[in-house]
Amino acid sequence: MHADRAARTFSIDWSDGHATVFDFTALRYLCPCAYCRGEAGLPGWLDSAPELTDEQTRMTDIHLVGNYAVSPHWGDGHSTGFYPFVLLRERCPCAECTARRGATAADPGPATHPALHDHDRHA
Repeated sequence: MHADRAARTFSIDWSDGHATVFDFTALRYLCPCAYCRGEAGLPGWLDSAPELTDEQTRMTDIHLVGNYAVSPHWGDGHSTGFYPFVLLRERCPCAECTARRGATAADPGPATHPALHDHDRHA
């Protein structure tokens, strides 16, 4: 894992050889915390699709959370989002993963039923 503050990117090299690179803005929009994603049926702050400021997308630090997640700290003081590695891999923005998600979304089979992906609304 590497956070390149000058390039404003966070990269992960996975054990299977795949590489994921998020720009800081996309990573901040992905924040899974209750404030950003909502809780108890109420929408979160990011659900309103706000325009993020430079401070809100400036990563100041990042910490491992056990062996399952990372917790970025942002320039505006926000640091409550734990980003599980599973989420980061599922949301990899590379062309290959984006195409795979698009193909899966087009398949009306049970694996894509919205109820099976309830965690996406809060993760």
